[in-house]
Amino acid sequence: MESAEIRRRWLRFFEERGHTVVPSASLIADDPTLLLVNAGMVPFKPYFLGESTAPYNRAVSVQKCVRTPDIEEVGKTTRHGTFFQMCGNFSFGDYFKQGAATLAWELLTSSVEDGGYGLDPERLWITVYTDDDEAERIWREDVGVPAERIQRLGMEENYWSMGVPGPCGPCSEINYDRGPEFGEEGGPAVNDERYVEIWNLVFMQYVRGEGTGKTDFEILGELPTKNIDTGLGLERLAMILQGVHNLYEIDTSRMVIDRAGELTGTTYGEKDAADVSLRVVADHVRTAVMLIGDGVTPGNEGRGYVLRRIMRRAIRNMRILGATGPTVGELTDTVIKAMSPQYPELAEDRRRIETVALAEEAAFLKTLKAGTNILDTAVTETRAGGGKVLAGDKAFLLHDTWGFPIDLTLEMAAEQGLSVDEDGFRRLMKEQRDRAKADARAKKTGHADLSAYRAVADASGTTVFTGYTDTEGESTVVGLLVDGASAPAAHEGDEVEVVLDRTPFYAEGGGQLADTGRIRLETGAVVEVRDVQQPVPGVSVHKGVVQVGEVTVGASVHCVIDLARRRSIARAHSATHLTHQALRDALGPTAAQAGSENSPGRFRFDFGSPNAVPGTVLTDVEQKINEVLARELDVTAEVMSIADAKKQGALAEFGEKYGEQVRVVTIGDFSKELCGGTHVHNTAQLGLVKLLGESSIGSGVRRVEALVGVDAYRFLAREHTVVSQLTELVKGRPEELPEKISGVLGRLKDAEKEIERFRAEKVLQAAAGLAEGAKDVRGTALAVGRVPDGTTADDLRTLVLDVRQRLAGRPAVVALFTVTNGRPLTVVATDAAARDRGLRAGDLVRAAAKTLGGGGGGKPDVAQGGGQNPEAVTEAMAAVERLVAEAG
Repeated sequence: MESAEIRRRWLRFFEERGHTVVPSASLIADDPTLLLVNAGMVPFKPYFLGESTAPYNRAVSVQKCVRTPDIEEVGKTTRHGTFFQMCGNFSFGDYFKQGAATLAWELLTSSVEDGGYGLDPERLWITVYTDDDEAERIWREDVGVPAERIQRLGMEENYWSMGVPGPCGPCSEINYDRGPEFGEEGGPAVNDERYVEIWNLVFMQYVRGEGTGKTDFEILGELPTKNIDTGLGLERLAMILQGVHNLYEIDTSRMVIDRAGELTGTTYGEKDAADVSLRVVADHVRTAVMLIGDGVTPGNEGRGYVLRRIMRRAIRNMRILGATGPTVGELTDTVIKAMSPQYPELAEDRRRIETVALAEEAAFLKTLKAGTNILDTAVTETRAGGGKVLAGDKAFLLHDTWGFPIDLTLEMAAEQGLSVDEDGFRRLMKEQRDRAKADARAKKTGHADLSAYRAVADASGTTVFTGYTDTEGESTVVGLLVDGASAPAAHEGDEVEVVLDRTPFYAEGGGQLADTGRIRLETGAVVEVRDVQQPVPGVSVHKGVVQVGEVTVGASVHCVIDLARRRSIARAHSATHLTHQALRDALGPTAAQAGSENSPGRFRFDFGSPNAVPGTVLTDVEQKINEVLARELDVTAEVMSIADAKKQGALAEFGEKYGEQVRVVTIGDFSKELCGGTHVHNTAQLGLVKLLGESSIGSGVRRVEALVGVDAYRFLAREHTVVSQLTELVKGRPEELPEKISGVLGRLKDAEKEIERFRAEKVLQAAAGLAEGAKDVRGTALAVGRVPDGTTADDLRTLVLDVRQRLAGRPAVVALFTVTNGRPLTVVATDAAARDRGLRAGDLVRAAAKTLGGGGGGKPDVAQGGGQNPEAVTEAMAAVERLVAEAG
């Protein structure tokens, strides 16, 4: 039975029995304690914790999950994996133990023809918590499982809680006997390799207290409402129904293993080492595709780091297997074929997923070779010094410069018998993060302690934003901060942060810069507002300076924003939406928004694209935007549920979190996006949009910058002036400028080449004289001298090699010096006969460069160095002659 059919049967079975089908939540956890969804019940946590009421009594889902704590074990064993699907059925105060047990047994043992999975009931074993007599009786009397196939286990195995005070309860697990080939008999209490767990039924009936670990907490009492949370591992059941030995041999994984084998010329099952790499690739590429599908992009923090880490492990294992070129595209395509029967959105989003994956592979392949060489050198140096631990700063360099996740460095070092100073690495990483966070905090909060803002929010509630409809209005000061600390008043000249109960000032967010303006008091006091931020959700902090008088908490104020600035920013923000849609129309859905900034009269827009956007395409996009402006489309905003917004096709920024209610901005029939920013009322108000160009800002991410309205007009006016001046200079029409300027540049380039040729010939003319003037220093021909200042390093090297060639037939050393831009430069070359005497170019250069106040190095036959002191050139030449004499 294919995995997709297992999933279909699961959902259909429970739906037919009164359960609401809940689609899998995104892998991006809507939970501040989690990076990624790691269990089937995570989307239902608020209901189990009593934070909100479930909208249904019964639910069923197949939830995508990712767990990475044991990532180093993936591939080494066949039991560990990072991505899995958890089939769950849930009851919120409805059925309890008896209902959960009978439903599970019915689905597992019913025939395939009747919609079940057709498992042999004689091969199913049950475990219950040691004191759970009720569950044991239900399995034995109501379901009919023989007593000898029911085993009792302790809290470690058969008791569940979230690890914090809250709901908890005993578990009951259903295990499948895979037969004597998998080990001794005796049930799951004896052998969990033979008796593999496939379904865990959690009976939430108690409340636990404080404690650590899985067993050391107190049971405080019973829950007022008993709940059911069950989880069946889809991949484990597929392993049984498909008659294979492990998770990697089921349909959705084996397809990827086989494709990886085809791409590298390896066969699964032939060599243990290759099998480990094939399993790593199959697991990690599948996980990567699912993460990218849910909007995660590779990065160096959080979820992005998880994705980058697993992708780079997969890419490196493909290289270990023998791949010499890019392979991620083929593997991604295979994963999408394998998983799209269960998740059709993967096929629909294929282009974007492949774009992100290919860009990450290309970026890593560029650095993999260089980074590996750096690591090999560090390993060699460590061993040479008798050490067994790679220094933390080396690991940090690999991470910071070459993009090596620390886990990859640990893995590669271990392969060469070394450990890594992880503490040193993490200390350097922490220092870097602390610096970045301090910079960000300084900008956003002026170094204030966030608890001060939270205290204002707790006392006065969140700030009501009135700026969608009002540009000025009355308000009350509910909080003041001076020098980062709460204060009852602020005086003239003070830099102050003002918190109001309501405000027309837009706080920076969603890519839109903050409003500026003034806050006036009835007393005549004035605060000039220069920035507005939300350091904690819902609290708008107005940062500025008290220009006149005194501001006090509780004072009534009148707020006025800078209307011209607001309108200019609104034009930029609406233009950003138009640009987003026009780019998607031109490039496809891969051009998804990856960031933006809307400022007065200009904006920048970041979007996904593996390659540069051709100039012709950018021109077409610009034309389309301006055609929309001429259509005078109305711009409207509406608040609706996130589900309704998605049904209407509203675009959302990947990785952005949205609540149940969202604001949707619609521009006629052209654009529809989730957005909390301010906008124009009609596209005609934009006037003009001019795209200045596009560039790369990272792997697979491009940036368009543009001007809007009067700023766009001023730019075009300046451009027109420049064009007029150029047409006058070249005596031609504007349309002839490219050809005429190209001709001038071509002639200039030819002239530069001719000058270069004459210069090189002049330099080489000196070769004969230098060779003839070579000294015999104890049997070695030494040509040492200073050539004209300004000679380039390349010309100096060419001259040295030419002189060496002219001295062929005897031991020869050539050492020439020059001064360029005030800095001395030297190149030294030796022939084979001189090297047999122990004269190596690298040693000679280092001696000369040390005299010059610098350094250098190279190969034994030719090396280059330099320094800071041009006055020491004569002394450096003498140093080279001394070494030659000593060697003779």
